[in-house]
Amino acid sequence: QKHAKKNMGFYKHNFHVREPFQVLLDGTFCQAALRNKIQIREQLPGYLGGATQLCTTRCVLKELESLGKALYGAKLIAQRFEVQNCSHHKDPVSGSVCLLSMIEEGNPHHFFIATQDQDLANKVKKKAGVPLLFIIQNTMVLDKPSPKSLAFVQKLQMNELVPEHQKQSIVQLKEKEGLAKQEGEKRRKRKRAGGPNPLSCLKKKKKKTQEGQEPSAEKKKRRKRKRNR
Repeated sequence: QKHAKKNMGFYKHNFHVREPFQVLLDGTFCQAALRNKIQIREQLPGYLGGATQLCTTRCVLKELESLGKALYGAKLIAQRFEVQNCSHHKDPVSGSVCLLSMIEEGNPHHFFIATQDQDLANKVKKKAGVPLLFIIQNTMVLDKPSPKSLAFVQKLQMNELVPEHQKQSIVQLKEKEGLAKQEGEKRRKRKRAGGPNPLSCLKKKKKKTQEGQEPSAEKKKRRKRKRNR
């Protein structure tokens, strides 16, 4: 549970994975859950720490039907899940190929992949930001982030993968919120702190002129008094 919480934090923070967590399951995962008496719908939300939406595809269901009685129980389990639309309506493909197609282009729907197929799992690990679930004995396990996901996050932090249009949108958002003005004001204040204050110089000049004017005014008053006398 501690490892799952840590791994979920990684995906939430870096790949914006949010509830309800959409989990795509294949026939091998359903078969392993049946064999190990795991109640996926009841146990998985508690393990991931949030609401979970269990999904499959038509290709997975057709693959289970074609395998006959051996995977009849797994087919019954998979039929209870929501069926996600895939691009293989006319020409069904294998379950592994179908699930891989659902996480193309950066996994925009933030799907989890739940499978016992080692070949499929290895291909999923080559894609950044795709959480992987599997079963060990009688326990569901969320795999640690793959090297591909870690490398992606590292490059993102170094600002190497941020497109130009996203940078511009960030600048525009800062201007709307007034953050750009605040940053500019801070920079100006720092520059003024280094040099003399021009206002203080002006005040000193005014004082000198006032001091110089005072004795001239007194002389004029004295001359007026003498004339009056």
